[in-house]
Amino acid sequence: MAARIMPFFEIATGSTLGALLGMRHALEPDHLAAVSTLISDERGSFRGAFLGLCWGLGHTFALVVVGGVLILLRAEMPPRVADLFEFGVAMMLIALGLRAISRAARQGVAGPSALHQHGPVVHRHPGIAPHVHVGHFTLARRPLLVGVVHGLAGSGALTALVLATLPSAAARITYMTLFGLGSTLGMAALSGLLGWPLARIGGETRTLRTISLVVGCVSTVLGVFWGVPLVGRLIG
Repeated sequence: MAARIMPFFEIATGSTLGALLGMRHALEPDHLAAVSTLISDERGSFRGAFLGLCWGLGHTFALVVVGGVLILLRAEMPPRVADLFEFGVAMMLIALGLRAISRAARQGVAGPSALHQHGPVVHRHPGIAPHVHVGHFTLARRPLLVGVVHGLAGSGALTALVLATLPSAAARITYMTLFGLGSTLGMAALSGLLGWPLARIGGETRTLRTISLVVGCVSTVLGVFWGVPLVGRLIG
């Protein structure tokens, strides 16, 4: 009986820890910078939480798919591939930052808006907002892709951790899944909180443009500092 209970206990304990660590993982600087550039155009807690949720879904998908393959092969990600994924994060932070700066410079008195099409109907609405339709649901395309890039960059280190600490493939995949879901919940909650003051600002377009400019500069600088050491390792 004890032999049956111990694996279950290890899986349950590891999975709970994975979910809690995933929530903390959402607070890492590169995640905050990326999501801040995405929600700086938004004006509401619900919309901010939705974008954070989309980021988390992309992040979890990449973690589980890549990490699951590595776990089943009992392999670790080659260091050069891991550096390449990390470099992708750096380039994405720079691109998001420059985009936020450009939007702040070009934004008119009505604030940010996006052109979108549903079949033959074309309309313009507030926010960054390109999205994809999955049945009756919609997902914000850009946060989803940003989350995927972050998930790819983190999958190698997380796989190495679970291979070293958990006893079975089921436990390892469960841990990674709950880690991803924890980061999804953490990012959704954080993005909702960040969206709340933007909603309070309301129509103060000058303030919103300043926020977008500052967030864009921070994201760009972080991306440069993140990427420069990786360039040396990739070309060395």
